[in-house]
Amino acid sequence: MLLVCSSRCGGRLFRALFAEVEVDASGAYQDHRVTQPSYVCLNCGAPALDLGAVPAELEAQAQEEEASSSAVADVLCPVCETMVQLDANMECPNCGSPLEVS
Repeated sequence: MLLVCSSRCGGRLFRALFAEVEVDASGAYQDHRVTQPSYVCLNCGAPALDLGAVPAELEAQAQEEEASSSAVADVLCPVCETMVQLDANMECPNCGSPLEVS
């Protein structure tokens, strides 16, 4: 985890907004759990960003784009009889009729 202030104020302290803290009978800290990763800068109050999560998020977006772009096919439009290249279940760019990629 690498937290930075989104307004770049230089603050080094952050507060977890959605965290559960466990204490013993005397109130002494025992453990914590972050239920939703949201942080705020204690210096200026701006939201904090976790730069440590950026590489994993970029990889997930790249895999999602790759999966969505892999369904390209050449289809002959049954209405205007034009060969078009498109993704699954889209419309013909020439006449607008619905097409299905099988």
